[in-house]
Amino acid sequence: MQTTESLKRKIKSADDLQSVVKTMKALAAVSIRQYQRAVESLLDYNKAVEMGLQVALKYRREAFVPASSVPVQRIGAIVFGSDQGLCGPLNEHIAAHAVSEMSALGVSCENRVLMTLGMRVNSHLEDAGQHIVESLPMPGSVAGITPMVQDMVLVLEEWHFRHKIEHIYLYYNEYISGASYRVHTQHLLPVDRFWLANLEHRKWPSHILPIYTMEWSALFRSLIREYLFVSLFRAFAESLASENASRLASMQNAERNIEERLQELHGQFHRQRQMTITEELLDIVAGFEAMKGKSKEGGQKSWEKKKDFASSVPGENIARSALP
Repeated sequence: MQTTESLKRKIKSADDLQSVVKTMKALAAVSIRQYQRAVESLLDYNKAVEMGLQVALKYRREAFVPASSVPVQRIGAIVFGSDQGLCGPLNEHIAAHAVSEMSALGVSCENRVLMTLGMRVNSHLEDAGQHIVESLPMPGSVAGITPMVQDMVLVLEEWHFRHKIEHIYLYYNEYISGASYRVHTQHLLPVDRFWLANLEHRKWPSHILPIYTMEWSALFRSLIREYLFVSLFRAFAESLASENASRLASMQNAERNIEERLQELHGQFHRQRQMTITEELLDIVAGFEAMKGKSKEGGQKSWEKKKDFASSVPGENIARSALP
């Protein structure tokens, strides 16, 4: 049976763990808001890129005609996971989603070039039989996203020109709200011609169409690079927000479990304390009863001695008067 001292130590350990969980929960909530603001800041930037593409496409003589679908033979895949733990099944879910989506494309494992962001997703992909070409760490803050995106753009260019990879997919978790997120797939390259055609025919918000002076192909390539930057930045920010959302959910579950454990420990402590107090009271009562019994026995013996003494004195009246 556990003693009150051991229960006190367990309660203190649970209280310390609860304070750590509450701190991590607060940090996760703050981080979610940080990355959410980063995603929101992309809206205006993305709108500016789309308007630039719209102007460039309207000045192009030949309109973009959606091409017929061509079977995908070789793909490049970028899977966004996490480097930190305590984020629940986030890495497992995105790895399973990426493998399922790539299998649905009908591309064999030999024709898949995989890059991962975050080391913890690697084991799940490798268990599924996927070969990872390169693995990079996830940035630890919003400020670290931009340098990572710039490096990723260079990697994509190398894939395109050196490895002849035309189709590139992004697999990441998309933040919804609170502590919820969902898996998401984006076909990054080649750029969707239906989307470009819709941009070309979209109505301009004013009566005057802007003009530009640089060469059209250079302008179009620059705008596509900005489109890649926005897409990759959003993937990083959404994935990091989802990671913290998953961690927030895990910390909420941990906090609930700790509270239940604390209630159980407090109940055990109060019961054990009550049992200890009851045993001490019983010991006191037993001791009191024992002392009381000895006192009565001593009084009886004293009375018998007095009686014997009185009977030994001559004269009955004197003996009676001596007795109490």
